[in-house]
Amino acid sequence: MCGRYASSRGPEDLAQLFQVSEWHPEETLAASWNVAPTDEVWAVLERTPRGAAENEPARRRLRPLRWGLVPSWAKDAKIGARLINARVETVHEKPAFRRAFAKRRCLLPADGFYEWDEVKDRKSGKVRKQPYFIHPEDGQVMALAGLYEYWRDPEIKDADDPAAWLLTCTIITTEATDAAGRIHPRMPLALTPDHYDAWLDPHHQATDDLRTLLTPPAGGHLDARPVSPAVNSVRNNGPQLLDEVPAP
Repeated sequence: MCGRYASSRGPEDLAQLFQVSEWHPEETLAASWNVAPTDEVWAVLERTPRGAAENEPARRRLRPLRWGLVPSWAKDAKIGARLINARVETVHEKPAFRRAFAKRRCLLPADGFYEWDEVKDRKSGKVRKQPYFIHPEDGQVMALAGLYEYWRDPEIKDADDPAAWLLTCTIITTEATDAAGRIHPRMPLALTPDHYDAWLDPHHQATDDLRTLLTPPAGGHLDARPVSPAVNSVRNNGPQLLDEVPAP
Protein backbone atom coordinates (compact mmCIF):
# COMPACT_ATOMS: atom_id res chain seq x y z
CA MET A 1 0.00 0.00 0.00
CA CYS A 2 1.18 3.48 -0.81
CA GLY A 3 -1.21 6.15 0.40
CA ARG A 4 1.04 9.20 0.79
CA TYR A 5 4.25 10.44 -0.75
CA ALA A 6 6.34 13.57 -1.25
CA SER A 7 6.99 15.27 -4.58
CA SER A 8 8.75 18.61 -4.27
CA ARG A 9 10.75 18.91 -7.50
CA GLY A 10 9.63 21.52 -10.00
CA PRO A 11 8.65 20.73 -13.60
CA GLU A 12 11.84 22.21 -15.03
CA ASP A 13 13.94 19.80 -12.96
CA LEU A 14 11.70 16.84 -13.77
CA ALA A 15 11.72 17.60 -17.49
CA GLN A 16 15.50 17.49 -17.43
CA LEU A 17 15.78 14.43 -15.21
CA PHE A 18 13.43 12.36 -17.38
CA GLN A 19 14.48 13.83 -20.76
CA VAL A 20 11.00 15.16 -21.43
CA SER A 21 10.44 16.68 -24.87
CA GLU A 22 7.02 18.21 -24.23
CA TRP A 23 5.77 20.18 -21.26
CA HIS A 24 3.25 23.03 -21.27
CA PRO A 25 4.28 25.78 -18.82
CA GLU A 26 0.63 26.59 -18.09
CA GLU A 27 0.36 23.15 -16.47
CA THR A 28 1.73 23.75 -13.00
CA LEU A 29 1.60 22.02 -9.64
CA ALA A 30 2.86 23.27 -6.30
CA ALA A 31 5.51 21.25 -4.50
CA SER A 32 3.92 18.86 -2.01
CA TRP A 33 5.38 16.98 0.94
CA ASN A 34 2.05 15.30 1.65
CA VAL A 35 0.61 14.02 -1.62
CA ALA A 36 -2.70 12.25 -0.95
CA PRO A 37 -5.17 10.26 -3.07
CA THR A 38 -7.22 12.36 -5.53
CA ASP A 39 -4.46 15.02 -5.58
CA GLU A 40 -3.01 16.13 -8.89
CA VAL A 41 0.49 14.68 -9.34
CA TRP A 42 3.25 14.94 -11.92
CA ALA A 43 3.52 12.05 -14.36
CA VAL A 44 5.99 11.24 -17.14
CA LEU A 45 4.37 9.44 -20.06
CA GLU A 46 4.75 8.91 -23.80
CA ARG A 47 2.02 9.48 -26.39
CA THR A 48 1.93 9.45 -30.18
CA PRO A 49 0.48 12.75 -31.48
CA ARG A 50 -3.15 12.57 -32.60
CA GLY A 51 -3.38 11.87 -36.32
CA ALA A 52 0.22 10.66 -36.55
CA ALA A 53 1.24 7.54 -38.42
CA GLU A 54 1.10 4.33 -36.42
CA ASN A 55 4.87 3.87 -36.49
CA GLU A 56 5.71 7.48 -35.58
CA PRO A 57 7.78 7.72 -32.39
CA ALA A 58 5.92 8.70 -29.24
CA ARG A 59 6.72 11.98 -27.49
CA ARG A 60 7.71 12.01 -23.85
CA ARG A 61 5.52 14.38 -21.87
CA LEU A 62 5.33 15.76 -18.35
CA ARG A 63 1.78 16.45 -17.26
CA PRO A 64 -0.44 16.45 -14.16
CA LEU A 65 -2.78 13.52 -13.53
CA ARG A 66 -5.21 12.84 -10.69
CA TRP A 67 -4.06 10.08 -8.33
CA GLY A 68 -6.65 7.29 -8.22
CA LEU A 69 -7.27 5.45 -11.50
CA VAL A 70 -10.74 5.61 -13.04
CA PRO A 71 -11.14 2.82 -15.65
CA SER A 72 -12.58 3.93 -18.99
CA TRP A 73 -15.64 1.72 -18.40
CA ALA A 74 -16.44 3.10 -14.94
CA LYS A 75 -19.87 4.68 -14.52
CA ASP A 76 -18.67 7.02 -11.76
CA ALA A 77 -15.32 8.72 -11.23
CA LYS A 78 -15.57 8.08 -7.48
CA ILE A 79 -14.15 4.58 -8.02
CA GLY A 80 -10.73 6.21 -8.41
CA ALA A 81 -10.39 6.77 -4.65
CA ARG A 82 -10.25 2.97 -4.25
CA LEU A 83 -7.76 2.37 -7.07
CA ILE A 84 -4.72 4.34 -5.93
CA ASN A 85 -2.54 1.19 -5.99
CA ALA A 86 -2.21 -1.82 -8.28
CA ARG A 87 -0.46 -4.97 -7.08
CA VAL A 88 2.45 -6.01 -9.29
CA GLU A 89 1.44 -9.65 -8.97
CA THR A 90 -1.94 -9.11 -10.70
CA VAL A 91 -1.79 -5.72 -12.44
CA HIS A 92 -1.58 -7.29 -15.91
CA GLU A 93 -4.81 -9.25 -15.50
CA LYS A 94 -7.14 -7.20 -13.29
CA PRO A 95 -10.02 -5.66 -15.33
CA ALA A 96 -9.39 -2.20 -13.87
CA PHE A 97 -5.73 -2.16 -14.92
CA ARG A 98 -4.98 -4.61 -17.75
CA ARG A 99 -5.74 -2.24 -20.65
CA ALA A 100 -3.66 0.53 -19.12
CA PHE A 101 -0.85 -1.94 -18.38
CA ALA A 102 -0.69 -2.82 -22.08
CA LYS A 103 -0.78 0.73 -23.49
CA ARG A 104 -0.74 3.49 -20.88
CA ARG A 105 2.19 3.28 -18.50
CA CYS A 106 3.84 6.19 -16.72
CA LEU A 107 6.40 7.21 -14.13
CA LEU A 108 5.42 9.19 -11.05
CA PRO A 109 8.36 11.19 -9.64
CA ALA A 110 8.67 11.16 -5.84
CA ASP A 111 11.16 12.24 -3.17
CA GLY A 112 10.03 9.31 -1.05
CA PHE A 113 6.89 7.85 0.51
CA TYR A 114 5.28 7.42 3.93
CA GLU A 115 4.32 4.27 5.79
CA TRP A 116 3.02 3.72 9.31
CA ASP A 117 4.09 1.28 12.00
CA GLU A 118 2.07 0.38 15.08
CA VAL A 119 3.81 1.45 18.29
CA LYS A 120 2.70 0.70 21.83
CA ASP A 121 3.06 3.53 24.33
CA ARG A 122 5.04 2.34 27.37
CA LYS A 123 3.12 4.46 29.85
CA SER A 124 -0.48 4.24 28.65
CA GLY A 125 -0.27 0.91 26.86
CA LYS A 126 -2.21 2.40 23.96
CA VAL A 127 -1.24 1.57 20.38
CA ARG A 128 -0.66 4.41 17.95
CA LYS A 129 0.59 4.61 14.39
CA GLN A 130 4.03 6.13 13.92
CA PRO A 131 4.70 7.56 10.43
CA TYR A 132 8.03 6.99 8.69
CA PHE A 133 9.44 8.71 5.63
CA ILE A 134 11.14 6.20 3.34
CA HIS A 135 13.46 7.55 0.67
CA PRO A 136 16.58 6.77 -1.39
CA GLU A 137 19.75 7.09 0.67
CA ASP A 138 21.41 9.15 -2.06
CA GLY A 139 18.57 11.67 -2.22
CA GLN A 140 17.80 10.94 -5.86
CA VAL A 141 14.30 11.08 -7.27
CA MET A 142 12.22 7.89 -7.20
CA ALA A 143 10.47 6.97 -10.46
CA LEU A 144 7.42 5.09 -9.25
CA ALA A 145 5.94 2.71 -11.79
CA GLY A 146 2.40 3.75 -12.63
CA LEU A 147 -0.47 3.42 -15.07
CA TYR A 148 -2.78 6.10 -16.40
CA GLU A 149 -6.21 6.11 -17.97
CA TYR A 150 -8.68 8.39 -19.76
CA TRP A 151 -12.25 8.60 -18.50
CA ARG A 152 -15.05 10.27 -20.45
CA ASP A 153 -17.55 12.20 -18.35
CA PRO A 154 -20.99 11.25 -19.73
CA GLU A 155 -22.55 14.41 -18.31
CA ILE A 156 -20.57 16.59 -20.75
CA LYS A 157 -21.96 16.16 -24.28
CA ASP A 158 -19.16 17.87 -26.20
CA ALA A 159 -16.29 15.39 -26.49
CA ASP A 160 -13.95 18.20 -27.60
CA ASP A 161 -14.46 20.01 -24.30
CA PRO A 162 -11.29 19.42 -22.19
CA ALA A 163 -13.52 19.13 -19.12
CA ALA A 164 -15.12 16.03 -20.66
CA TRP A 165 -11.98 14.00 -20.03
CA LEU A 166 -10.42 12.99 -16.72
CA LEU A 167 -6.85 11.68 -16.66
CA THR A 168 -6.04 9.54 -13.64
CA CYS A 169 -3.23 7.27 -12.48
CA THR A 170 -2.32 4.51 -10.05
CA ILE A 171 0.93 3.38 -8.40
CA ILE A 172 2.14 -0.20 -8.76
CA THR A 173 3.16 -1.79 -5.46
CA THR A 174 5.32 -4.78 -4.60
CA GLU A 175 6.55 -6.69 -1.55
CA ALA A 176 8.54 -4.36 0.69
CA THR A 177 12.28 -4.76 0.93
CA ASP A 178 15.11 -2.96 2.63
CA ALA A 179 14.14 -0.34 5.26
CA ALA A 180 10.54 -0.30 4.07
CA GLY A 181 10.14 -3.99 4.87
CA ARG A 182 10.68 -3.36 8.57
CA ILE A 183 7.66 -1.04 8.64
CA HIS A 184 5.06 -2.30 6.15
CA PRO A 185 4.71 -5.43 3.95
CA ARG A 186 4.07 -3.45 0.74
CA MET A 187 5.82 -0.56 -0.97
CA PRO A 188 5.63 1.35 -4.28
CA LEU A 189 7.75 -0.15 -7.02
CA ALA A 190 10.41 2.23 -8.37
CA LEU A 191 12.05 1.69 -11.75
CA THR A 192 15.73 2.18 -12.51
CA PRO A 193 16.74 4.58 -15.33
CA ASP A 194 17.73 1.73 -17.66
CA HIS A 195 14.09 0.61 -17.70
CA TYR A 196 12.46 4.00 -18.33
CA ASP A 197 12.41 3.78 -22.12
CA ALA A 198 10.91 0.30 -22.34
CA TRP A 199 8.31 1.03 -19.64
CA LEU A 200 7.09 4.27 -21.20
CA ASP A 201 7.06 3.12 -24.84
CA PRO A 202 3.35 2.73 -25.78
CA HIS A 203 4.32 0.51 -28.75
CA HIS A 204 5.84 -2.00 -26.32
CA GLN A 205 2.84 -4.16 -25.41
CA ALA A 206 4.26 -7.63 -24.73
CA THR A 207 2.93 -8.40 -21.27
CA ASP A 208 5.62 -10.90 -20.30
CA ASP A 209 8.41 -8.54 -21.32
CA LEU A 210 6.83 -5.66 -19.43
CA ARG A 211 6.51 -7.73 -16.28
CA THR A 212 10.24 -8.42 -16.29
CA LEU A 213 10.81 -4.69 -15.83
CA LEU A 214 8.89 -4.74 -12.56
CA THR A 215 11.46 -6.22 -10.22
CA PRO A 216 11.85 -5.04 -6.61
CA PRO A 217 15.02 -3.00 -6.05
CA ALA A 218 18.04 -4.55 -4.42
CA GLY A 219 18.48 -3.99 -0.70
CA GLY A 220 20.60 -1.26 0.82
CA HIS A 221 19.27 1.70 -1.14
CA LEU A 222 16.40 2.97 1.03
CA ASP A 223 16.45 4.71 4.38
CA ALA A 224 13.56 5.26 6.80
CA ARG A 225 13.21 7.83 9.53
CA PRO A 226 10.37 8.53 11.98
CA VAL A 227 8.56 11.80 11.29
CA SER A 228 5.88 13.87 12.98
CA PRO A 229 2.28 12.60 13.15
CA ALA A 230 1.40 15.92 11.52
CA VAL A 231 1.64 14.10 8.19
CA ASN A 232 -1.46 12.13 9.18
CA SER A 233 -3.63 15.10 8.22
CA VAL A 234 -3.85 16.05 4.56
CA ARG A 235 -4.27 19.66 5.70
CA ASN A 236 -0.61 19.76 6.75
CA ASN A 237 2.11 20.33 4.21
CA GLY A 238 5.64 21.68 3.94
CA PRO A 239 9.23 20.41 4.13
CA GLN A 240 9.03 20.26 7.94
CA LEU A 241 7.02 17.05 7.56
CA LEU A 242 10.25 15.30 6.57
CA ASP A 243 12.10 16.33 9.74
CA GLU A 244 13.21 13.38 11.84
CA VAL A 245 11.68 12.97 15.30
CA PRO A 246 12.92 10.78 18.17
CA ALA A 247 12.44 7.12 17.42
CA PRO A 248 9.62 5.48 19.39
